[in-house]
Amino acid sequence: MMYEQQQQVMRMDLRKREREREREREKERSIEEERLEIVDLSGMSLDALPNPSLNLAAICKLDLCNNNLQNIPESLTARLLNVVILDVHSNQLKSLPNSIGCLSKLKVLNISGNLIQNLPKTIENCRSLEELNANFNQLTMLPDTIGFELLNIKKLSVNSNKLMLLPSSTSHLTSLQVLDARLNCLRALPEDLENLINLQVLNVSQNFQYLETLPYSIGLLMSLVELDASYNRITTLPDSMGCLKKLQKLCVEGNPLVSPPMEVVEQGMQAVKEYLSEKMTAAHRCSPKKKSWIGKLVRYGTFNGTNNASREEREGFLRSDYRSIEGLATPRSVGMFSPRRLFSPRNYFSK
Repeated sequence: MMYEQQQQVMRMDLRKREREREREREKERSIEEERLEIVDLSGMSLDALPNPSLNLAAICKLDLCNNNLQNIPESLTARLLNVVILDVHSNQLKSLPNSIGCLSKLKVLNISGNLIQNLPKTIENCRSLEELNANFNQLTMLPDTIGFELLNIKKLSVNSNKLMLLPSSTSHLTSLQVLDARLNCLRALPEDLENLINLQVLNVSQNFQYLETLPYSIGLLMSLVELDASYNRITTLPDSMGCLKKLQKLCVEGNPLVSPPMEVVEQGMQAVKEYLSEKMTAAHRCSPKKKSWIGKLVRYGTFNGTNNASREEREGFLRSDYRSIEGLATPRSVGMFSPRRLFSPRNYFSK
């Protein structure tokens, strides 16, 4: 009995000491965070960065937007060891330094409104990255393996570029919630989208004459709430879209749709879902190929063969005036959305 009491006292003592150590660590982290600095050099018409008079490792947020920078020195980036937010939008950058991969704590990177044609492969080392904004550049491709490395990314915005394809590894971005790839030259989307279990918003609109199909796996995006595929060359929506239970907003205007026909589309989103669901069920009866997809849809819990819907669901169709995805540029209004207007310091850092 005495031995058990001694053991219990020892365990209590160990727990107490562990709590004290944790409090000390929290205190040290708090002191370290207080030492970190926010540096704002935005809108100063800088052609080059001045020699820093401060400790670069002490910067947690660096704002260089709205300048005339043509490059960022490798040596400078490599020393930003504690930077969490890096904003260089609306400059004249043609590339990013390879040392960007040293930023292991980087969570938000805004490089929009530049002249960047390719992202360095080293960006894959920024494994804490949660938001990448590369809108309004000249990107023709993304690193092939980007989806295998940036597993914490929640928002990927690459609209208004020259992308012809998204790498197949994109389908491995399991934390991704928003994917904005409108206004590109996309020919297709990755086939295996089912791993994007947290994707809520998908915008692939305005790829105009290039995008002709959507992958069948789009029906396995169990968290999808908004889908904008307007102004493309899509003639047939995948039957599997009838299984998107959480879908609330759908925009498919500006496509030469045959299936579903426009008279169904005009009835609203739920009518589209019912049409596609019935079509999928019919195809399942006579097509062995479709049976494997039905099995997947059933396993994912998206398909049960019922078509019951509330009035709210029936009215959830996205009309042509829907603008929930910020900065949407239609053919009529694309000139209104310049990089400087969209990505001003006031707008960006007030979010």
